Amino acid sequence: MTTETQGSTRTYDVRTYGCQMNVHDSERISGLMEDAGYVRAVDADAADIVVFNTCAVRENADNRLYGNLGRLRPTKLANPGMQIAVGGCLAQKDQGDIVKKAPWVDVVFGTHNIGSLPALLERARHNEEAQVELLESLEVFPSTLPTKRESTYAGWVSISVGCNNTCTFCIVPSLRGKEKDRRPGDILSEVRALVAEGVLEVTLLGQNVNSYGVEFGDRLAFGKLLRATGEIEGLERVRFTSPHPKDFTDDVIAAMAETPNVCHSLHMPLQSGSDRVLKAMRRSYRQEKYLGIIEKVRAAMPDAAITTDIIIGFPGETDEDFEQTLEVVRQARFSSAFTFQYSKRPGTPAATMEDQLPKVVVQERYERLIAELEDISWSENKKRVGEKVEVLVAVGEGRKDAHTGRMSGRARDGRLVHFATGDLTGPSAPRPGDIVETVVTYAAPHHLNADGAPLSHRRTRAGDAHEAGRTPKLKGVSLGLPTLGVPAPLPAATEGCAL
Repeated sequence: MTTETQGSTRTYDVRTYGCQMNVHDSERISGLMEDAGYVRAVDADAADIVVFNTCAVRENADNRLYGNLGRLRPTKLANPGMQIAVGGCLAQKDQGDIVKKAPWVDVVFGTHNIGSLPALLERARHNEEAQVELLESLEVFPSTLPTKRESTYAGWVSISVGCNNTCTFCIVPSLRGKEKDRRPGDILSEVRALVAEGVLEVTLLGQNVNSYGVEFGDRLAFGKLLRATGEIEGLERVRFTSPHPKDFTDDVIAAMAETPNVCHSLHMPLQSGSDRVLKAMRRSYRQEKYLGIIEKVRAAMPDAAITTDIIIGFPGETDEDFEQTLEVVRQARFSSAFTFQYSKRPGTPAATMEDQLPKVVVQERYERLIAELEDISWSENKKRVGEKVEVLVAVGEGRKDAHTGRMSGRARDGRLVHFATGDLTGPSAPRPGDIVETVVTYAAPHHLNADGAPLSHRRTRAGDAHEAGRTPKLKGVSLGLPTLGVPAPLPAATEGCAL
């Protein structure tokens, strides 16, 4: 395969929509493209190949994709050698309809065959016609594919793909298939490889991350995996997303509390506080169980920051149902929440349910929910004023940093912190990937400020890598898909579709 055009290397740009799983898939796509000899475009608008990695969860996902494809049409007509590829969940859903609606698209590939992209691009170029290839089941586990990471200090690690749940509002299981779990050794090998490149923080990913182990019959596998990560030297922070309340067991809470590098931050999707609505959603837990989990987490980790997902306006939701959601919000004291107004997704049972709610009703409830959540998150953040926090310095978290003279990053509990650098300027200034300890001086609903001089600044290998312009680029890591049976014992390790 050649990637040369008129003597120059062909360039690519990947444009990502959707959840963390899509972001991680885009890292795989970038790794594949670079492994095939392409280079990332310095000017995205001038890329030889544009890849859209799409989401299908929200109602406007289709409009957003086709609008962006329409804006690219004049560029494609002016540059016949340019190629456009569409992948991800919307590609899996719409399939061949994409090239019917946008015949200037060259390649359509699905969630199960990301690894085919370079070959499909070459085939489309050779045959001078669009290539549409979508598989109904996983071709190879994504971990076998090369990956170009976006961050020097934090990395996504997929522990499973697919979902076995049947939530009536969600189209993801039909697009990503049944759950497939990676072997523990495969996961830990990838984590160690990232740490060897300087990464300090990993986030374990799964559509239903804490059901990990279902394929090989070990319901305690996720807690064991969390503990195993504690044995990896140099790994400072471990997070995971998104769990499901029905699979959240006491051993996971214990593993979080007892493993030093597992952060005391938990994203626990609620969706609704009404038992009646939860039943209609096919969410196999009820208000009492959900609040019971929150109570146990706080008993084991009083400092835990708990976030959630909430859907407002599900078909048939009454004022009383909505008040039940508000009541759970008040009791749970979330530090933040991803909130959604219910939108129909064709192909889901909820789309054909009776009692679809008027937009004006949903909007009014949504605004009341946002006001309640902001009051609570502000109140919870105010409790942090005067506390010492450890901040992992980040890129792009503080949009006003240039104006305020601050830098930004995440505390161990996941809260966003904007901090002053004091005398740490010039060559001694903190770099993305470095660790700063500072004291919170001000709280807002969605962030904390620390305007005093930092208490300490630790330079890290991740900071060194960022300064040198290096991001981890890993070959695929795989020990194969798990087989049936109990595995060998483990060694002593924002809008989402992971609902």
